[in-house]
Amino acid sequence: MTSSLDAVLARLSLTVPAGWDLGLDRMHRLLGRLGDPQRAIPPVVHVAGTNGKGSTTAFLRAMLEASGRRVHVYTSPHLVRFAERVRVAGRLAEDDALAAAIERAEAANAGEPITFFELATVAAFLLFAETPADVTLLEVGLGGRLDATNVVEKRLVSVITPISLDHEKFLGTTLAAIAGEKAGIVERGRPVVSAPQVDEVAAVLERAAARAGVALSLGGRDWVVGEENGRMTFQSERGLLDLPLPRLLGRHQLINAGTALAALEAAGFDLEPVTLGRGLLAADWPARMQRLDHGRLVERLPAGSTLWLDGGHNPGAGEVIAACLADLARRDPRPVHLIAGMLETKDPEGFFRPFAGRVASVTTVPISGGEHPGRDPAALAALIADRLGIAASPAVDIATALDRVGATTGGQPATVLIAGSLYLAGEVLAANGTPVG
Repeated sequence: MTSSLDAVLARLSLTVPAGWDLGLDRMHRLLGRLGDPQRAIPPVVHVAGTNGKGSTTAFLRAMLEASGRRVHVYTSPHLVRFAERVRVAGRLAEDDALAAAIERAEAANAGEPITFFELATVAAFLLFAETPADVTLLEVGLGGRLDATNVVEKRLVSVITPISLDHEKFLGTTLAAIAGEKAGIVERGRPVVSAPQVDEVAAVLERAAARAGVALSLGGRDWVVGEENGRMTFQSERGLLDLPLPRLLGRHQLINAGTALAALEAAGFDLEPVTLGRGLLAADWPARMQRLDHGRLVERLPAGSTLWLDGGHNPGAGEVIAACLADLARRDPRPVHLIAGMLETKDPEGFFRPFAGRVASVTTVPISGGEHPGRDPAALAALIADRLGIAASPAVDIATALDRVGATTGGQPATVLIAGSLYLAGEVLAANGTPVG
């Protein structure tokens, strides 16, 4: 059954550009016509970065909600349902309410140039301004300086997650250029927290913080996170915290959790360790080394198999996913079979290089990427095999790829990872029947 939101999205897909056109003039014009709702939303924690934005936001939300606070959240993209992008006071936005908010924004725009992401962002601001909450968690869509979310003021804290190469067409071809765009969310006189960064990036963030008249709280220098005896440790100038390991898997999630903890400190939230621990254990962010235990796709694999899903798609994500596989191999030495699809706009060689020597095979599949085409599976497989020396072959779809893995192992239990695109991850969750949100 088609909802009112589905109908609005289908109509807008034919009339409003889906791609990126960075700039703030259209946002300020439209928000002004609507009474500047962004000025009425609860205090904002603004999150930019290349990798880890969603996971860091998920940790922030979980720890704040564990303290009893009501939290608005705006993230992108979605995996299965568009409403995943907008969480109003702790609950996914109702389809009818979100559809109505988008239509209000569209009507106020009166046919002037606008992008779909801008309309969606304005709609989220309308809902956030009209529903009481304590905190707003706002994830940047692309970049930072000219992103549609960068119209907010008086942030509680600006947060920068790990920065690596991605979206070079829009943000620049060097880490320094990309970092400069991300640092555009730093606001004068407002705290800024960063995950650990390479020196080139850290230097850019230091200069941005200095221009804003604030000190940068940098991971690895001003705060440190680690693992000891199966526990997470977090050390800052306020002292040492001994906390449970995060629910989300991977060493990179320690960094994301640490960044969230540092942001809460900088924003002035004084949460008890037991509350922080509850949040770390409750945090949920689908398609980030997510284990799928049951469902239609899982059932295609031999009994006893393990199926993992990650939406990572850039070189930085490839490195952290490969590190997760190394950690898993210590507990489960079975060969890992990778199933992957990528958009034409991504860097396949950079993403797949960390998997050399860590996976037994790669099966490439087609994906639908909205405004961007997916890479041809045969061409992608040839690239992986020729340039990286990893055995790779194409398949017509995910189901066929899974069946092939089962045949390869002779019906013995297999370990499978599906990765390479958030669009692919969304297709997998939908096809498997896994709920999201």
